[in-house]
Amino acid sequence: MSANIVVGIMFALLNSLGYGLLLFLLSSGLTVVFGLLNVLNIAHASFYMLGAYLAYEVVHRTGNFWLSLLVAPILVAAIGIVVERFLLRRVHVLGHWHQLLLTLGLSYVLLETVKWIWGTESYPLSPPALLSGSIIIGGGAYPIYRLFMSASALVILSALALILYRTRLGMIVRAAVSNAPMVNALGYNVGYVFTGVFALGALLAGLAGVIAAPMLSVYPGMAADINVDIFIVVVVGGMGSLKGALIASLLLGLFQSFGILILPDFAIFFSFLLMAVVLAVKPFGLYGEKSI
Repeated sequence: MSANIVVGIMFALLNSLGYGLLLFLLSSGLTVVFGLLNVLNIAHASFYMLGAYLAYEVVHRTGNFWLSLLVAPILVAAIGIVVERFLLRRVHVLGHWHQLLLTLGLSYVLLETVKWIWGTESYPLSPPALLSGSIIIGGGAYPIYRLFMSASALVILSALALILYRTRLGMIVRAAVSNAPMVNALGYNVGYVFTGVFALGALLAGLAGVIAAPMLSVYPGMAADINVDIFIVVVVGGMGSLKGALIASLLLGLFQSFGILILPDFAIFFSFLLMAVVLAVKPFGLYGEKSI
């Protein structure tokens, strides 16, 4: 096996890891919202797009990427709070069809709002100087920023798991999902808990948009381009399963990277092949439950 083939395979593995972890960072917010609130949010990828545009705006005005990494996700979370409080809460008890229709309409509203404010052209966003170079791996140059994307997703995964399963706050959230009246009786406002969970999902989507922007640029179609992959991850992993979302994200990244390397003309079909195979064996996803 030649050195070029070895380097190509190594870079394909790194790319699959980077894209898979980016997908997880994005789909984890959707998974948490569905798993804890039983809300299907079609507009989740639109929060990702908003995070990228707000990051571009912050960098354009201040020249500070690190500031955008803090400010943009918080602004997206604030928008998520408004959406949950004044829109989703009104249709939550009506079922998934009403949630789907509402969030589908919201995704179009957010898309047209972005076009109205920023136009339809694509905006490049440069990574910070600290992450703008490359390192030599196996005789080839690999962007440092891609490694930063992967490391960021792993840190966020660890923090999310710690909060949900190892803290008092996570215990209150899970208890509110299981028995809301009892949690209310104990003095906790369940409405605030649910709003906080939805805001967390929006924040994760906005953060994914900020992190992805320097690699993918900022453009109106970025939500539509990744929306299918997000829902493939959620369906393959199992609705509401954080562990399933992680495994499905890594598998999808692997399938797509090596699909592009081996059969570039048919790479788009590998994602659907993965979903078809998994659902044929486990109809509720890798870690899904029949009750969902």
